[in-house]
Order: sequence, then structure tokens, then C-alpha cells
Amino acid sequence: MSILILRGPHPAAAVSADVLAALMARSYGLGKTLLVQTCANVRELVERLRGADERTTELVLLDPGELALQLDAGSDTGLRGALDALAAPYIEVHDDSATALEPRLQPLHMPLATVIINRNLAEGYRLALGIALRRLGRQDTASPCA
Repeated sequence: MSILILRGPHPAAAVSADVLAALMARSYGLGKTLLVQTCANVRELVERLRGADERTTELVLLDPGELALQLDAGSDTGLRGALDALAAPYIEVHDDSATALEPRLQPLHMPLATVIINRNLAEGYRLALGIALRRLGRQDTASPCA
């Protein structure tokens, strides 16, 4: 079972390969695979969200990057529909509070959490992955109150 990171473009290398490798190692150590896919445009982001296999994707970390600035509730990019159809829970990750998706798209399938660490996307990824792993760990236990 896996966690899928969907990333949009960023003006600079906001999350280094070393940080991604550390996140992968952390996930693997807890029995989860971490898949990272980069999307160049909104169409690719929508396609990858729609293509997330519900049998293997347990949770999505969604980092739209600069693509978020291209969206608003009136635009018909298909992203809102893709989020609403997503079978897995998702966590939004941003490095700027101005890029949060919920105020722009108003999806029916809301994120499990929205993590915004202004100007520190790597720390946002670490925090979001921690939330994801904790959530998935709870799903693996039998106690509904854990």
C-alpha cells in the first residue's frame, strides 16, 4: 500500500532529492511505499488524481505548487471533480497560504488536513507525511477509538 505525492511546479527546487529520499525511507520503515509524481500542468494533475488506484493508494499528499494560482471556482479544469471523485483521503501541502485550494475550488471532498508552512515546503512535507503515517497507522489497528 502506498502514499502518493502529486507535485506541481515550483519556481525553485523547493524540496530537494535528499528530503524526498528521507521521506521515502521514513515511509518504507513503517511499511508504506511513497510514490512521487510531478505534474507540469493542471491537466496532468487532474489525470494523475483520476488515475490514483484506490486498491493501492491509501492517501495522497497534494502539492499543486504554482498550478494553484491558475485555479478558481469558476474555472472548469476538472480538478474539483477529480478531488471529489478521489477515493483516498488527501492532505494539501503548500509553502504559501495564498495557494490553498479549498477557497478557490470549494470541493465537496475536503482534505483531511491542509499543511502550510510559509516559505518552507520541505518542512510542510515532513509534517504532512507524519499526519499521513499516523492516520494510516490508526487505520491498520483494530481499535476505532485509537
